[in-house]
Amino acid sequence: MIVKIEGLDCPNCARALEGELNKLPSVKSAKIDFVKSRLIFESNDCADEHTLEEITKLTKKLEPDVKIISKSGNKDKKGRLKFIFDLVALFLGIAIGFVIFFVPMPVWAFWTLYVVAILLLGYKTYYKAVTQIFRGTVNENLLLTISVIGASIVGEHMEGLMVIALYSIGKIFESLAVNRSRKSIESLVKMQPEFAVVVTENGEERVMPKEVKLGSTIIVRAGEKVALDGVIISGASSVDMQSLTGESVPVSLKEGNEVLSGSIVLDGVLQIKTTKEYDESTIKKILNLIENASQNKSKTETFISKITKWYTLGIVVLAVLVWGIVWAVTKNIDTAVYRGLIFLVISCPCAFAISVPLTYFSGLGNASKRGILIKGSNYLDACAKLDTMVFDKTGTLTSGQFSINEIKSEIREEELIFLASIGEQYSIHPLAKAIVSACDRDA
Repeated sequence: MIVKIEGLDCPNCARALEGELNKLPSVKSAKIDFVKSRLIFESNDCADEHTLEEITKLTKKLEPDVKIISKSGNKDKKGRLKFIFDLVALFLGIAIGFVIFFVPMPVWAFWTLYVVAILLLGYKTYYKAVTQIFRGTVNENLLLTISVIGASIVGEHMEGLMVIALYSIGKIFESLAVNRSRKSIESLVKMQPEFAVVVTENGEERVMPKEVKLGSTIIVRAGEKVALDGVIISGASSVDMQSLTGESVPVSLKEGNEVLSGSIVLDGVLQIKTTKEYDESTIKKILNLIENASQNKSKTETFISKITKWYTLGIVVLAVLVWGIVWAVTKNIDTAVYRGLIFLVISCPCAFAISVPLTYFSGLGNASKRGILIKGSNYLDACAKLDTMVFDKTGTLTSGQFSINEIKSEIREEELIFLASIGEQYSIHPLAKAIVSACDRDA
């Protein structure tokens, strides 16, 4: 069963939630597709509805901001409202913080506003820390909660506010980065043809590409995308294959030539006999690579995800040890607690538990925005080790838009350009366009 999952903007949190969902007795397998914001699960000898109910309850407990959506709704509107609410709470908490530290007030007013500011800035963090610790999970939420409480106890109120405020700001930037990368990756998914025109006994019928049977005849007109791989049985056309090969120059195809799904017919009408079903077509394979890119983890990302839990637990133990040593040496409990908290904050695993998977995901998203398909973070790591790259074909890295910089001829340049443009005026080749443009410019 596949359901939408809304509000999950942290790759590391998605991985942790996936692990917890797989521990449920009713779940046979659960997988979170972080790119497409969806949850794919199989039930273990029980109804999907019952399993979905258990998944929803556990998800709400572990990630209060995350919602499981089994039916379509106003997801985008709710997401925007949630983001605006978080932003308002953040700015209000910071504003209250400035007020209590720079405006004289009674002690009771100070503590009241301080607690309000602390709650506005990190109520989600504290809730997650409490719920997750009961499930045996220790992560950055617990470290930050302990740090804020400890700073408040020893009188370092400003530092307590700063810790949670900076973390909350970082989470907002993380959410923005993830959404931007997700949209970039989703833009590539839009390469998918929306329909196929199939020739039947009753004429033409427009159907979904996945409904076209092997060996069917489809018609593709100028401006339309080829829905399935096949062989041209009638017609000729220039075909744009840039999204598949990176080649900006259109390819001339005629009867008997093979044509790949995802290509765009620029002129004429083609009749194509399909040689592959949609699930085996070129465009579907590319879409699968895009959608599963975040699943191919690098060694670094895999290692980080494994040690995060034990690292966090180790930091708590070491922080207690630091506290004990400083107390034994200085005999000052406040100094000991303060030093322990400093160690706790500077050792917070956010630097790698959150930033490492987010960096890889943002890298995949930014590459997708530029039309570059990278099949996973493991390939990003491989690219980092390259010292030489060789590319073939104009248009793979360049735009394929040419211009005339110099002319060497025994006749006048204007006359040569004019004569050449007459011969190239009906051609769609990029070099022909450059010649015609030069003539128009000189006219």
